[in-house]
Amino acid sequence: MSATKRMTVSQALIEFLAHQWTVDGDIRERTIPGVFGIFGHGNVAGVGQALKQLNVEQPDLMPYYQARNEQAMVHQSVGYARIHRRRATFASAASVGPGATNMLTGAALATTNRLPALLLPSDTFATRVADPVLQQLEQPWDIGLTVNDAFRPLSRFFDRVQRPEQLYSIALAALRVLTDPAETGAVTIALPEDVQAETIDVPVAFLADREWHIRRPLPERAALARAVAAIRSAERPFLVVGGGVIYSGAEEHLRALVEATGIPVGTTQAGGGALAFDHPQYLGGVGATGTTAANRLAAEADVIIGIGTRYSDFTTASRTAFQNPDVRFVNINIASFDAYKHGTQIAVVADARETLAELAIELEGFEVSAEYAARTAQEKGVWDAAVDRALAATGAPRPGQPEIIGAVQSASAPADVIVQAAGSLPGDLHKLWRVRDPLGYHVEYAFSTMGYEIAGGLGVKRGLDALDDDRDVIVMVGDGSYLMLNSELVTAVAEGIKIIVVLVQNHGYASIGHLSETVGSDRFGTKYRTYDADARNFQGDQVLPVDLAANARSYGLDVVEIAPGATATADLHAAVVAAKASTRSTLIHIESDPLVYAPDGEGWWDVPIPAVSTLPSTQRARAAYEEQRRAQRPLLGEEGGR
Repeated sequence: MSATKRMTVSQALIEFLAHQWTVDGDIRERTIPGVFGIFGHGNVAGVGQALKQLNVEQPDLMPYYQARNEQAMVHQSVGYARIHRRRATFASAASVGPGATNMLTGAALATTNRLPALLLPSDTFATRVADPVLQQLEQPWDIGLTVNDAFRPLSRFFDRVQRPEQLYSIALAALRVLTDPAETGAVTIALPEDVQAETIDVPVAFLADREWHIRRPLPERAALARAVAAIRSAERPFLVVGGGVIYSGAEEHLRALVEATGIPVGTTQAGGGALAFDHPQYLGGVGATGTTAANRLAAEADVIIGIGTRYSDFTTASRTAFQNPDVRFVNINIASFDAYKHGTQIAVVADARETLAELAIELEGFEVSAEYAARTAQEKGVWDAAVDRALAATGAPRPGQPEIIGAVQSASAPADVIVQAAGSLPGDLHKLWRVRDPLGYHVEYAFSTMGYEIAGGLGVKRGLDALDDDRDVIVMVGDGSYLMLNSELVTAVAEGIKIIVVLVQNHGYASIGHLSETVGSDRFGTKYRTYDADARNFQGDQVLPVDLAANARSYGLDVVEIAPGATATADLHAAVVAAKASTRSTLIHIESDPLVYAPDGEGWWDVPIPAVSTLPSTQRARAAYEEQRRAQRPLLGEEGGR
């Protein structure tokens, strides 16, 4: 008879998670190194008790960490997962109802970014012995529906443990998806609060160490041959590099390929760091927030080689980036869903690192023409000079965001990690931040979640600490995003986790404000201003008397306030240098001029504008929109978008 151990469902699940290991070549690490949890009546006696029991008996087996917001728990998990190249992530446990639904945004972010996060939301009674329980959603047309069903479209895996015996198959299936690079994202196991506390005889084998080996599928020979033939036939090939290159650890293979062939490279937000900013073949970001260098060559390319990219609308500039009427796509991705985008017939469904290694062999002797190489160098030089000008100090009392980025960049070390997610900063960083390390650029732009930055930065720093990597994490955040979710600064103080936060105060939503202006809405609803009761809007000039520096100081951080003036940029540089020398978390507050923009990278983003309006500003914007949309390409065919 097999050996068993009498346990609750929660105890069995937590101990099971403590014994899961991810193996990637020579690297072996804990798949779930810890659990974030906020406890309520749904989980305090289940998962909470299981974590407490392990904390007493085996405190190192499955550490528990506090959080201040359930959404932020998932953000921390995602930040940790990216810095570990998807080999590890945290579990996040929440109570019934609002605790669970607070994690929905985090689930969507993880799945959209193709990054693993394990969610353990509590659920209402499976037995319905107490019905309706506190915080239960009731639907008369489906009594079995709970708020946790909202996780279904947001998760790569979802199941509910209705009976204790289901735990084994559910837990194993969840870990399979969590560790599969082609399927990973949010993995959700809903736990009814009564089932959490039920007992079961657990097979000891379920609790033993288990290894999950990362799949690195090789390219099929026929698919590789088609890709090689297309590339060899190209006169103007162009590489679009996404996050898949980072997650597979393929940076050196990418560098070797482009140095041998001379093929120029543009990166997505997730692909930032795949090549150093000063590499001769690296032209910077591509697409709506890209550089002139990358976008001009992408527009003319006859073969686009996409590696590890999901081709978002920002990457394709809403299908206007690739203008060659005969352009072909060679798409290399471990997920077939992404490999077949743009209607391509040249898809290689395989690991990025393995495919790049094979391409280097198969493309031996292939080089782009001297003319094309010179064009690459010329466009890179033009853009580099534009960046130099944008980052330079001007002496303005309230510097523009490019100048602020320049000050932070100049004070940072080559390996430091910049963290960002939402507002105007992602676009400016994509154009201007000079990445010097493969893991040095962490911009969450698949879901672009306001409020991600501080929690995500904590996750990044946790991930670095776990690797004994002492580089600094610099979080740049605008005041709009800061106000969405700043509570995890308390977590940084409580655990002594050091991050550097640069809070850019522009008194509103700078990104959407600029977009609102270009689409004819004149920044309506995007300013932080006192309400004008007569005009019934917030469009006046009276700035709100909100003191965000004082807010951060109240959490217990070190806070540096940069006063407006001619030395503001120099003072910011000095503050970042001092923060790097400190062992404590520091928030640096600086006011910016939101009307100073980064250089135009000649990218476009499709934001539909009303065809009928009484506002002259909207009418003008619609005319410009119709002109820009003429460059939009359909999925198939050669007609412009309509």
